[in-house]
Amino acid sequence: MSLKDAPRGVGKEVPNVDVRVEIVREASHELVDSFSTLLPQLSTTAKPLDFDAVDRLVTCDANTVLVARTSEAIVGTLTLVLLPLPSGLRARVEDVVVDHEARGQGVAGLLTQEALRIARQTRRPHGGSHVPTGSRGGEPAV
Repeated sequence: MSLKDAPRGVGKEVPNVDVRVEIVREASHELVDSFSTLLPQLSTTAKPLDFDAVDRLVTCDANTVLVARTSEAIVGTLTLVLLPLPSGLRARVEDVVVDHEARGQGVAGLLTQEALRIARQTRRPHGGSHVPTGSRGGEPAV
């Protein structure tokens, strides 16, 4: 999905921006570098992630890591956590962050929209999916 394909009102205020949202399935040095830039913008207390930590994050069965990418760089990320519970599959949106230079262009909305699409697609027939969103530690959602 890209900003060009987004529904009306999502990312349409900057028509020349081409941002793609992708699912990350394996760690890369580009992703490690991106997290080292993005994570401090989300939390002042979060520790930097090395290659092994990013690999554990993206290969964990419960996580779906999304990135927003321009032709030059990864400009945002979101982690969708899917938890099977007795009452049905639950999904949580965690750690949404967009690079300060890309904010105000609909990137967070595009990431969230894709996470919701994946959560709805994944839900099981006998259990709904509930997707709470928010930020950690009293910090504003980005």
